[in-house]
Amino acid sequence: MKKQELVEKIAGQIDVPKARVQEVLDAFEETVAKTLASGGEVTLTGFGNFTVSHRKARVGVNPQKPTEKIQIAAVDVPKFKAGKSLKDAVKK
Repeated sequence: MKKQELVEKIAGQIDVPKARVQEVLDAFEETVAKTLASGGEVTLTGFGNFTVSHRKARVGVNPQKPTEKIQIAAVDVPKFKAGKSLKDAVKK
């Protein structure tokens, strides 16, 4: 499902204009991104946790020249861990 489809589905479920749902979804994305960028985390009980994970620097292989080693820099990456309610909803 793409973002616009999600907006349409939510708007239909709660009888709110699509434009308003779009604004709320955009604000949610922006808030989560800013919180993670500042080192925080976002917890939606039952749904899941958004956190930042640090990947250490390491030596990798150049995919264009497999015999050549390259240095991969350390980086912070976003991470999502699903909560129990979400996991249970997906299980069949």
